[in-house]
Amino acid sequence: MISPALPSRPVPSRPLPTRRALCRGLCLAFALLLAGAPALAHGPTPQKAEVEVTIAASSDAVWKLAGDFAGIGGWHPLVKAVKAKGGNAPGAERVLVLEKGEIIDSLDEYDAGGRSLGYRLGTENVEALPVSFYTATLTVADAGGGKSRVTWAARFYRGDTGNFPPDELNDEAAIAAMTAFFEAGLNGLKAKAEGK
Repeated sequence: MISPALPSRPVPSRPLPTRRALCRGLCLAFALLLAGAPALAHGPTPQKAEVEVTIAASSDAVWKLAGDFAGIGGWHPLVKAVKAKGGNAPGAERVLVLEKGEIIDSLDEYDAGGRSLGYRLGTENVEALPVSFYTATLTVADAGGGKSRVTWAARFYRGDTGNFPPDELNDEAAIAAMTAFFEAGLNGLKAKAEGK
């Protein structure tokens, strides 16, 4: 026995999306993708360190010590030796021999009148200092009463710029190392300038 055919119903047709609707949908999807992108980014962000000290010596006397780009070995206790070329001219280089290796700095700016110098890391050594790059300034200012104020500041990136750095090369390690380097240096500069 043959079953009777069911009556066919017309299938309602849907209109195809317009070009404008497609564009809106794609734009919405793209906007949602971009909104989630910062949450997925784990790359490094620049960090800062700044240390300041007041020294019981004139700013001219302190600048005579601190303003010699190659002279850092004479007052910074963590610098074992310095090899330098170029004097205090922009482009001058110094190799700092530290306990765990060498780093190379390059002088960017030298302002004797403003008692300020700016330099950058030319060649990194994350064993010696756990940063991959930095720019730093050292400034000597008159603090009145025969005293001076020295500020040493830097912006830098951690030693491992990957998404998941080990503890010894992360942001916290970089901040701690730069801060300790500046503090030791300014304490050494203070002792040298004050004749202690």
